[in-house]
Amino acid sequence: MTTGSPDWSLYRSFLSVLRTGSLSAAAREEGLTQPTVGRHVDLLEKALGVSLFTRSQHGLSPTEAALELRPYAESLEATAAALVRAAVGRAGTRGTVRVTASEVVGAEVLPPILAKLHEAHPEVVIELVLSNRTEDLLLREADIAVRMVRPTQQVLVVRHVGDVELGLHARRDYLERRGTPSNVAELRGHSLIGFDHENTFIRSIRERGFALERGMFALRSDSDLAQLAVLRAGFGIGVCQVGLARRSADLVRLLPKSFSFKLEMWLAMHADLRSSARCRVVADALAAGLAAYAE
Repeated sequence: MTTGSPDWSLYRSFLSVLRTGSLSAAAREEGLTQPTVGRHVDLLEKALGVSLFTRSQHGLSPTEAALELRPYAESLEATAAALVRAAVGRAGTRGTVRVTASEVVGAEVLPPILAKLHEAHPEVVIELVLSNRTEDLLLREADIAVRMVRPTQQVLVVRHVGDVELGLHARRDYLERRGTPSNVAELRGHSLIGFDHENTFIRSIRERGFALERGMFALRSDSDLAQLAVLRAGFGIGVCQVGLARRSADLVRLLPKSFSFKLEMWLAMHADLRSSARCRVVADALAAGLAAYAE
């Protein structure tokens, strides 16, 4: 292992090889020559004192050391991207803002809000990341996050923009075929749409007295978008945001007095970005649009 910190370009090549599985593909991705990428990997291995890849019939396979180092290299990549976003257009609204939200909010709720924002501020470029994973704003994986739980980190600026109600729904023609349940017990006779693996939200529902078990479901998916799609297709009964269901005349809400849960909706931004005009513009647009949706 050599002394000194390896150049950032070595980590970029390392990540590209990890993601593409070959020197040639990584070279195309980075706009470099294949020998240059290979030299970067060799230099990084020498600097760190570990072997990062082994050759196989399928290309380059990462070693255990490479897999352990990957999240640290990705953190460097995210920080570098955040630095560029912060530097470009610092004094004005021109520049890029990276927004992260859950699958359903990002795909179903944000598009009209972002379209209106773009019409008013076409100079702002939006990078939209759909993920149910809690993005780490502290490491600048995103500039602004829409979250369904209140962030607790003290260095974040948070804003409560409303509450989103969840309810049971089914398509009208499904209920015509199978009948409409009049109580919770009758749900067991229906095709239910639900989770594959438990998460914090599922446990919170169970703690409030509504028993949900994996074995109850005729279709299981941890993708909220997939659940919403099969619900709209008439597969059976599933959970949907009430505001989204109201957009479709085909969806009928079931047992509203027995099954009604609310999720808080928050906007979060790193405190260092408060002086960024473009981040304020995006945050204000998101807050107004999401508040209107929650109402």
